Amino acid sequence: MESKWNYQPATEAVAAEAAALSEELGISPVLCRLLVDRGIHSADEARHFFRPSLNMLHDPFLMDGMKEAVDRINLALGRKERILVYGDYDVDGTSAVTLVYKFLGQF
Repeated sequence: MESKWNYQPATEAVAAEAAALSEELGISPVLCRLLVDRGIHSADEARHFFRPSLNMLHDPFLMDGMKEAVDRINLALGRKERILVYGDYDVDGTSAVTLVYKFLGQF
């Protein structure tokens, strides 16, 4: 399979916006260019992006099957059943499995 990069240089407006954001935040202009490309245009938006709070998270029960999964885990914990925690071998998979394992281990 052959891949081809499609690099788009920054327009003057984007470069100027990134430079102004860099000056205001005191961080790299390259990082600010990435922020602008993500739709983050102000210092306040950047601060929220870098320092999120719990109230910014989506309700996990919006995911299909979440209520049933929680009910089943609660049932298994109540019956003292063994629970298999399964995940993949990339960084987020191993991290997630570790967190879930350590959390469930408390019960």
